[in-house]
Amino acid sequence: MSFVKNAAAGAVLGGSVLFTAGLGVANAQPVETTPDGLVNIAVGDTTILQGVPTDAAAATAGALCASAPEDVNALAEQVDADGTDQTVCAGLPGGDLMLTQNVSAEMEQPEAGAADDAGQEAG
Repeated sequence: MSFVKNAAAGAVLGGSVLFTAGLGVANAQPVETTPDGLVNIAVGDTTILQGVPTDAAAATAGALCASAPEDVNALAEQVDADGTDQTVCAGLPGGDLMLTQNVSAEMEQPEAGAADDAGQEAG
């Protein structure tokens, strides 16, 4: 009978630990994008230019897609301001040419152990 009580207590405590750990992940806020005048250019799943000024991105994308740089510049500025990806042209051999916001990988996925490390050093 003692084994059943221990197993039940372990299941309850283990479940509560998993539940509270999940709350921290569920309440994580998305990364906010701030306009910095820089965007990325990608063809398909491959980033070909990263963190370039919107004017340079417009000139490059315009040359690759045979579009007017002024039109592409408007898309680049929209990507920089809103953070939404924009397709400049479709049908390139590698895929669609996209303008994306230049959020660094460190900002997208912060280290899970960063808060734990700080707590261990203080204690």
